Amino acid sequence: MENKTVKKIKDTGARVKENVEKVIVGKGEAVELAIVALLCEGHILIEDIPGIGKTMLAKSLARSLGCSFRRIQCTPDLLPSDVTGSYIFNQKSSEFEFRPGPIMTQVVLVDEINRATPRTQSALLEAMQEYQVTAEGETKALPRPFMVMATQNPIELEGTFPLPEAQLDRFLLNIRMGYPTAEDDHIILARFRQSDPLDELSSVVTAEELLEMQAACRDIHVNDDVEDYIIRLTHASREQESVQLGASPRAMLALYHAAQALAALRGRAFVIPDDVKYLASPVLGHRIISMAESHLRGLSTGETLKGIIESVPVPVEEEAGTEEK
Repeated sequence: MENKTVKKIKDTGARVKENVEKVIVGKGEAVELAIVALLCEGHILIEDIPGIGKTMLAKSLARSLGCSFRRIQCTPDLLPSDVTGSYIFNQKSSEFEFRPGPIMTQVVLVDEINRATPRTQSALLEAMQEYQVTAEGETKALPRPFMVMATQNPIELEGTFPLPEAQLDRFLLNIRMGYPTAEDDHIILARFRQSDPLDELSSVVTAEELLEMQAACRDIHVNDDVEDYIIRLTHASREQESVQLGASPRAMLALYHAAQALAALRGRAFVIPDDVKYLASPVLGHRIISMAESHLRGLSTGETLKGIIESVPVPVEEEAGTEEK
């Protein structure tokens, strides 16, 4: 890959990050991960307690893109047809016309996805995997680029429905925001005291530029040793006695493509092992299901995954290859 292409991806990614951080304070890692998913045309699940900034991150990223944007506010009475769209009888023309749902856009924010019922959650599966929706037997293609940014409150909060494994596997990354520091809180108070900086955000990249960058990321070089490292990580997750459900082939591909995007975002035309290790937790964490016995022993899925990552030897730089062949 030409260096100028990588430089363009790095510079554009930096512009998007800078734009989002006009609103989101002290969450550089979460913003970077969101841009990685964007470059992979993957979907993001932003998970944390209410009020942390999940919706604000999704809105800020969407405002930074020259793409159409819609929002779905999930509630227990939301129906699948409210998401995908339905046919409405037009009395003037005496014909049924398709009225697109909010999913028929380029960037869709699914707010509090785990407040929707499983039936409505499943309406998103086809859109997220096949970039199309089916309404009353007819298939409608979704515009490209297409990205779902979903927010989720912790399962232990009342009035929520846990996402099924098949749904979780469709999300490229699971991002957790966390509380801001005291210093960040001072900045937030100063920044939001008079007005909402989100209202002043404008797009810094067009849909066409984004599609070009997404295609270019697939050409980022991945050495055989790094490929082997990715495979060994996914297989290690399946072989743990404390794991009921390990990483799927889709998870392996997600880790591979996310590493390519991260390398480009950091100005490299090749992937290094540290890219893979850095992304292992946000890519694999929500796809691994621990055994019930592990939870009884107080071992969280995060701790299990940390043990898996530490158990797999990381290729040394000379073996992994730091230059594109």
